Amino acid sequence: MHYLIGDLQGCHDAFEQLLAEIGFSPSRDHLHVLGDLVNRGPDSLGVLRRLRGLGASATCLLGNHDLHLLAVAAGVRRPHRKDTLGALLANDERDAWLDWLRQCRLADSACGWLCVHAGVLPQWNRDRTLALAREVEAMIRGPQFPDFLQVMYGNEPPRWDDTLGGFDRWRFIVNVLTRIRFCSADGLLEFDTKDSAEQAPAGFAPWFSHADRASAGEPIAFGHWSTLGLINRPDLLALDTGCIWGGALSAARVDGGRREVVQVRCHQAQAPG
Repeated sequence: MHYLIGDLQGCHDAFEQLLAEIGFSPSRDHLHVLGDLVNRGPDSLGVLRRLRGLGASATCLLGNHDLHLLAVAAGVRRPHRKDTLGALLANDERDAWLDWLRQCRLADSACGWLCVHAGVLPQWNRDRTLALAREVEAMIRGPQFPDFLQVMYGNEPPRWDDTLGGFDRWRFIVNVLTRIRFCSADGLLEFDTKDSAEQAPAGFAPWFSHADRASAGEPIAFGHWSTLGLINRPDLLALDTGCIWGGALSAARVDGGRREVVQVRCHQAQAPG
């Protein structure tokens, strides 16, 4: 059985409870974790230990919090006051955990679902999204990644262009796959608004609501946007249900034409901010 799981963010106890609830067996089942494995929750190290221990039975995506960890570890990003990464960064196996994270993906497929952390640009279809993700994954695993970390943060360029190259190209791809919420129909990104879908600024809309997007009709699963709550449509699964904010941790079974969503409450919530 194949399960898609929303943002864990270091909530190890809730993760274990969810695995028990679905009766997960690594010899039979496969997890597809949609990014933000770490941070804000109390036990990021425990989450990574569990995921790495599952080996080939788990596929993990990189989210913005996972990239934040890599940037903090490299000394190019200052920790946020609400970060909970200290135990992980102080661990004797720190370098091994960071290297394991660098092997994670930015987009993947699972039983016909395109899986991303945040979303897909209206101009990208499934194949284009996966190809661009593979391009950046290769860079993250390679020798250029330390230099890229120095310039990874920023909202420029704000719009996709096939001629983009180098750091600007990679930054844009990372911004879409790990940060996007609102954009215009022609692909202009908007990062100032983090509210619910109904709070879109003028001229913008949630990335998935553009009817003419190239990925329309293709099943897409994502996390990242906790204020959306659970969206469970034939073509769309939003699975960040705000575990770390006192909500739930969610898993959706997607194999064999069967859809089943399982949720557990998180009792280790952090105050928003």
